[in-house]
Amino acid sequence: MQKNNIKRKSPVSGFLDKIFYNKYKKKREGAIRFYDMSSPLVKIACAAIFLICAAMIIVAVFPAAWAILAGFKDLKEFVTGKKILPVSFSFAGYAKTWESMKFARYYLNSAIAVAGGVVCAVLFNGLLAYVLGILRPVGHKVVFALVMWTLLIPPTTSVVAQFVNIHKVVEFFNKLAGLDSMNSFFNVMPLWLIMGANAFWLVLFKEFFESLPKDYTEAAQLDGCTDLGVFTKIMLPLSMPIVVVVSIFAVTAAWSDFLLPNLLLSNSEWRTVMVRLFEFRTAIKVTEIDKLHAVVFSIIPPTIMFILFQRQITRGVTVGGIKG
Repeated sequence: MQKNNIKRKSPVSGFLDKIFYNKYKKKREGAIRFYDMSSPLVKIACAAIFLICAAMIIVAVFPAAWAILAGFKDLKEFVTGKKILPVSFSFAGYAKTWESMKFARYYLNSAIAVAGGVVCAVLFNGLLAYVLGILRPVGHKVVFALVMWTLLIPPTTSVVAQFVNIHKVVEFFNKLAGLDSMNSFFNVMPLWLIMGANAFWLVLFKEFFESLPKDYTEAAQLDGCTDLGVFTKIMLPLSMPIVVVVSIFAVTAAWSDFLLPNLLLSNSEWRTVMVRLFEFRTAIKVTEIDKLHAVVFSIIPPTIMFILFQRQITRGVTVGGIKG
């Protein structure tokens, strides 16, 4: 009988081929393609990269997962227990903290701050990018250089100047309208305007606008459309990928912003979730479990948003960063 010289794959190799390596069979582009997988070294490198990425995911997700699971425990189990998993999964503790701390109100305040911030981020950054990238008036290079120069300035160095100027403007409008300076709605408006001055988002808009064909804008101008009309009717509809990306970035930034809201909205009824979360550290009747519940409440909206729009984030940044 002739000996069978066919090498049989080990169970581990077959398992890896089934769940991992077979995905490269139809891959024709990228750093690693289907024909690269014939090399054992490439397979080992792919497996190593996969394990490193998996470890990074665990490190990033574990704190949030631990906070969620610990929130199901009572105070005694949290202090004395040694297990990560709780004895029972009851949402009664979360519901109690939500009602007692009136988180619905702070969610609404944060939603108002986020909504206005998104509008200002898209409108003002988009308008300036349209002027610098498409209209290009005299001195546009100087203005763009100054905008890029702001990226070299640490944001915290301008907090004092921003707060002083914002406080003067808010006080002026409060006196003009005869409103209470502490609980006035004008205290929230600066949080919107701050989102309209971001150099990174402006660059994304500018690069995307410059990559669009000029035929559309020229045809609109020949039809008598104004510059503002070209921006609102031509540029923005064609730039929805980058608009979505900037909107997502603005939502994340406005939701997680703490320093300026804490300076403007402290002891105000317009406090955001992050400001209220910071106040929990000195609250008398707040337990450690309540603090964990508050942390979980604060990370739920951005987590859901990232899960739903992660493809738009990666695609939009790629589109906005490549010209042509």
